[in-house]
Amino acid sequence: MANIKSAIKRNKQNEKQRLRNRVYRGSARSFVKKARLALETGDQESAEMAVRDAVSALDKAAQKGVLHKNNASRRKSRLMKRLELMGK
Repeated sequence: MANIKSAIKRNKQNEKQRLRNRVYRGSARSFVKKARLALETGDQESAEMAVRDAVSALDKAAQKGVLHKNNASRRKSRLMKRLELMGK
C-alpha cells in the first residue's frame, strides 16, 4: 500500500478507471462474440444487425480510449469481411 498522499489518490483513480474501462471492453467483446455466432448461423439479416451492434461497441470503446483505434478498426474490418463473404 502506498504511503504518499498522491500515490494513494492515484491508486483510487486507477481503480475507478479500471472498472469503467471493463464496462466498455466487456460490452465490445460480447457484441463481437454475438456477431461471430450470427455469422456462423448463416442468417443474413441477424448477422447484419449483430455486426452493426459490434461495430458500434468497438467504436465506443476506441473513443473512450479502452481500445486503440487501430485495434478497433482491425476488428471491425474482419467482421465486415466475414459479413461480405456471407452475402456471396
